[in-house]
Amino acid sequence: MDGVDVAIIETDGQEIVTFGRTGFFPYAEADRALLRGAIAEAASLDDRRARPGCLPLADAMITSRHVEAVEAFLATDSIDRATVDLIGFHGQTVLHRPERRLTVQIGDGAGLAARLGIKVVHDFRAADVAHGGQGAPLAPVFHRALAAAAGLLEPVAIINIGGVANLSFIAPGEEPIACDTGPGNALLDDLMLKRLGAAFDRDGATASRGKADAAVLRALLVHPYFAVPPPKSLDRNDFLGSAVESLATEDAAATLTAFTAASIAGVLPLLPSRPSLAIVCGGGTRNKTLMRELADRLPCPVVLAETFGWSSDAMEAQAFAYLAARREKNLPITFPLTTGVEKPLEGGVIAEPGVA
Repeated sequence: MDGVDVAIIETDGQEIVTFGRTGFFPYAEADRALLRGAIAEAASLDDRRARPGCLPLADAMITSRHVEAVEAFLATDSIDRATVDLIGFHGQTVLHRPERRLTVQIGDGAGLAARLGIKVVHDFRAADVAHGGQGAPLAPVFHRALAAAAGLLEPVAIINIGGVANLSFIAPGEEPIACDTGPGNALLDDLMLKRLGAAFDRDGATASRGKADAAVLRALLVHPYFAVPPPKSLDRNDFLGSAVESLATEDAAATLTAFTAASIAGVLPLLPSRPSLAIVCGGGTRNKTLMRELADRLPCPVVLAETFGWSSDAMEAQAFAYLAARREKNLPITFPLTTGVEKPLEGGVIAEPGVA
């Protein structure tokens, strides 16, 4: 819920051709507060089209912020919008319950296309969930293209740490294996907001001053989710931070940081082989304490996405641009070993410009 990431790429939907400029456009604190309210409101939804309470306001806000972000992005480098073929628009997930065949992302893709005059691909998760898949993670097919372009000849794990953390196991010539590993930054962000009024633990500084509580960490890791093999996925709020309520802030932050790292490490024994390398991207890469925890817990070297010329910050935006290109060419975006769907499946809805 930090803001809107924007990235431009050139691709045929199979190979990565060119990475272009990237940009970040932060939400105002009022926007974040509205999103927190929307997530709370969405917890009781059983119809993905329903918009009770503050959800209509949040839906409109997300759409407007993406319009503003794209307009600013194009203006900064004087990019002619006529040269942009399409936009991949994920929206904001407010509820993810694949076991109920329910996933809800707010943001109006058709409205975005109409206001920008550019074709938009949106609603990427719904088709997979409707066909019995987990609807997440969606980036593995993009990670596979990145690994192929980098000439990686041994299996690697590509780990994205956002609100929820996910892992793609990429082996040359094989279908990707993927899953959500557990909490990413979400629990720590919630703790920092509640205890200190901060949006996140900058550089992992608060956690670095604390000590992880071993008993609390063991109790957190007993959750049955961690024994389930991939594919599997989570809602942001499947895990709550109440387990650390009795701990001092620094110790609570250290415990939740260790929980994120330990839950990522816990996936590796469930994979067909040990990866030769763990490549990490997402906002969690900025948390130095978390990166140290990962390096201590993973049985392979840990490097940042930038090692291969990739962008830790922009990778998700680039991934959805890539997925949009695949939708345009009717190529699958989810697979049996990434989401559990029965067969490779296309995903995304195309909204033409000028049609609200």
